[in-house]
Parts: sequence; C-alpha cells; structure tokens
Amino acid sequence: MGTRKRTWLERLDGGIARVEAFILGGGVLLLAGLSIANTLSRNLTGNTVPGTFELTEILMVWITFGGLAYGVRRARHICMNAVYDQLRGLARKGLLIFTHVGTAGLLFYMAWHAGHYVWEVHESGRTSTALGIPMGLAYLIVPIGLFAGGVQYTLSAWKNLTHRALYRSYSELETYEHGEDPAGDARL
Repeated sequence: MGTRKRTWLERLDGGIARVEAFILGGGVLLLAGLSIANTLSRNLTGNTVPGTFELTEILMVWITFGGLAYGVRRARHICMNAVYDQLRGLARKGLLIFTHVGTAGLLFYMAWHAGHYVWEVHESGRTSTALGIPMGLAYLIVPIGLFAGGVQYTLSAWKNLTHRALYRSYSELETYEHGEDPAGDARL
C-alpha cells in the first residue's frame, strides 16, 4: 500500500498546527516557570519578580487566542447541539456547514476589527507599565488567533462540502459519546 499525497489544505492545516503548538507549549511552560519563580521569590525573599503580573496577563491572552484554532482543529470547541442532535442526513450536514461558515465569517469579521484595534494601539506607542512591552505586540495574537480559527472553520466547512461523512473539524470525524459508529448517521 502506498502513502497518500497530502493536499495543500492538509499542509496548511499542519503548518498552522505547528505554530499553535509552539505558542501554546511555549506559553504554558513560560507561564508555569514564571509562576514558580515568582512564588519562590516571594516566599524566600519576601519580594515578587518585577513585571510578573503584566507578563502573566499577556501570556494568558497569547495562550487563549493562540489556542483558539487548536480547539477548532480538535473539535474541542463549545457546542450547543440540542437541535443538531435531532437532525439526520442532509439537514444535519446542512446545519453543520451553515454553523461552520457562519462562525468562520464571524471570526474573520472579529479578526479584521481586532487587527484595526491592534494597529491603533501600536501607532499610539502604548507600552506595559512595568516591563515596557509594546502593547501592540502583546495584543497581536488576538487578530492572528481569530483569523486562524476562521481558517479552521472554513477548512471544516470545505471538508463537509467535499466528503460524504460529517466532520466536526477538518480532521475530526463526527463521533458520538455513547460509542455509535460515526459513519452510521453521517452518510447521506
């Protein structure tokens, strides 16, 4: 058996995944290290590490928005599916595609406005109080994360438009908590 050649969409998805892994992994490790160092400093010397609060806030923003597309890619986003679960066949697939396209559009719209806001913050020259970090740089992940989430929802919609099975994300087939075959109701 030969290996299947990856499509350009799969390569794009893989590239975004590597960037997200770097942001999430690095951010969590840095946050943990910073918290441990600050706790040790406070308990051993009575003083905190300068700028810890600022850097912690910035890291939380980077982890949150850097992880947005990861949650979509792994189909770990919040789902309100009371109506969706009652549907079968084309109606179910149609609602899934509609929600993915709608959510992608909303995320692209928010990314556009967030980008404008970040540009305005950058142009104003605002910096963080203790460390002097440019706030435009601190907030840069917000439009990037929103855009990457929009890309993931777009990829999911495309996968559902071009395949018979239901996909909750570009790489995750529809699954059921109670162990049913995901292809059972997913086939049209």
